[in-house]
Amino acid sequence: MDLPRSRGRPREFDIDEALDRAIRIFCQRGYHATSIGELGEAMGLTAGSIYKAFKDKRAVFLAAFDRQASMRGAQLMTAIDAASTGREKLHRILAFYASLSHGAEGQHGCLVVSTAVELAAFDEEVADRVVDSLQRREKLLIRLIRVGQSDGSIPAKVDSQATAKFMLCLLQGLRVVGKTGPSKAAMSAAVEVAMKVLD
Repeated sequence: MDLPRSRGRPREFDIDEALDRAIRIFCQRGYHATSIGELGEAMGLTAGSIYKAFKDKRAVFLAAFDRQASMRGAQLMTAIDAASTGREKLHRILAFYASLSHGAEGQHGCLVVSTAVELAAFDEEVADRVVDSLQRREKLLIRLIRVGQSDGSIPAKVDSQATAKFMLCLLQGLRVVGKTGPSKAAMSAAVEVAMKVLD
């Protein structure tokens, strides 16, 4: 992520690595419950270093949110590029989210979900980021359903928009349920049931 650099001595830490650590603690504790001290400890930085690189805790949060959105989008593209049909691509997306939603990774939670619940109603800029993230995911699902209809792997009778909305709700729901420590088998079973709506 490109951030404006001030003149003088260069930063002595990797900004992306620090943001990756910030993502984890914001997912675990939420925005308000994370103090600057805890954030600094998680990022491996002093409070002074944080304030030199970012305006305030909110700026760290927004940068972390944007980084996760970018990384998640790239991971999804990698996952679906290896599939040949629209149906297989959709299955890979669902399986990808299921893999994030069990065990230790699942219990860490999802920054989009926690942000939507905690901040979106009170911060317009944050709300816009959440909406944009969800809309991009929904548009991808719609596109892949239509790809599947074009290649014959998904029936033409399937309502692409309504089905994409259902799958979006499932993806985010998997992330919520993942906080409770479900098994990998349970998450995978939910994916297989969801795929039946494409029959």
